[in-house]
Amino acid sequence: MGQLHARVYSQMPQVDLVGLYDADRDVAQAASEKHGGEVFESIEQIASRVRAVTIAVPTRFHAQVAEPLLKRGIACLIEKPLAKDVAEATQIVEWSKQSRAVVQVGHIERFNPAIRSMSKLGGVEPRFIEVIRISPLTFRSIDVGVVLDMMIHDIDIVLKLARSKVAKIDAVGVSVIGGVEDICNARLTFENGCVANMTASRLALKTERKLRVFSSDAYVSIDYQKKYGMVARKTENLDAIRSVVAQIRAGEIEDLSQVNFGDLVNVEELAIDDVEPLRAELEAFVASVTQGAPVEVPAEDGLAAVETATRIVAAIGSQRLD
Repeated sequence: MGQLHARVYSQMPQVDLVGLYDADRDVAQAASEKHGGEVFESIEQIASRVRAVTIAVPTRFHAQVAEPLLKRGIACLIEKPLAKDVAEATQIVEWSKQSRAVVQVGHIERFNPAIRSMSKLGGVEPRFIEVIRISPLTFRSIDVGVVLDMMIHDIDIVLKLARSKVAKIDAVGVSVIGGVEDICNARLTFENGCVANMTASRLALKTERKLRVFSSDAYVSIDYQKKYGMVARKTENLDAIRSVVAQIRAGEIEDLSQVNFGDLVNVEELAIDDVEPLRAELEAFVASVTQGAPVEVPAEDGLAAVETATRIVAAIGSQRLD
């Protein structure tokens, strides 16, 4: 991820890619040769030269790397999840408050064109949310369970959509590779009545990343992978469907095979741009640092996602199937 960030920063005219640091100097050197920037020998060297950094190290090192930077007031974009546990995530939030340093969390799905398009829709108040995120094993991030590795993306989106506190969590998990869960299904019930059902697996034979939102007047379906979205509204379809039902009941339509339900439903495709999510994420981060723009994914949101993920893992408990 660090190399991807370096690439995008090098392409942004308002950014000077000062340099890079990696525990493996050869990795930093290779990225420097591709994207520019000096290779630093330590975090302390970076801290004296920059206004903002991306922290894209293994999750267990997020707090350790962020501390000297945040205490000097340097803005940090910290990859998701914010930290390995609630205690360290809370500490990062406190450091950012004390120094008034900008912290943005790398929940990149917030910047997925389909999600950004859905956020502009009016009249969508979720009552039920269904999320599926499955993929074959990538052999990276296996030091943490699938909840913190993959489901964390959807936890952030679901919390943003539900706009309510989580009242209850039920979860089941399967551990195959090691001591952490590789497959998880979690059901979140919110205080406002909204329910979210989330499934994540890193042992699937295919990749699927979908979000479905049901509200009283609209159904929204998002395909993260294809960057596609659609919305169907009850108010725009109910009269047509009722008319056909009335004709069937009156005997005016006898051959039901001639009725195609799909043809009756007015589906609106979401207008989706082709902006790279990572570019949109870094543009937002830089705007927060240089222009004082609101942080789109603040540290508090990252903390909320880690807290919820921790509760999901705890809820698995005896439901873990090893």
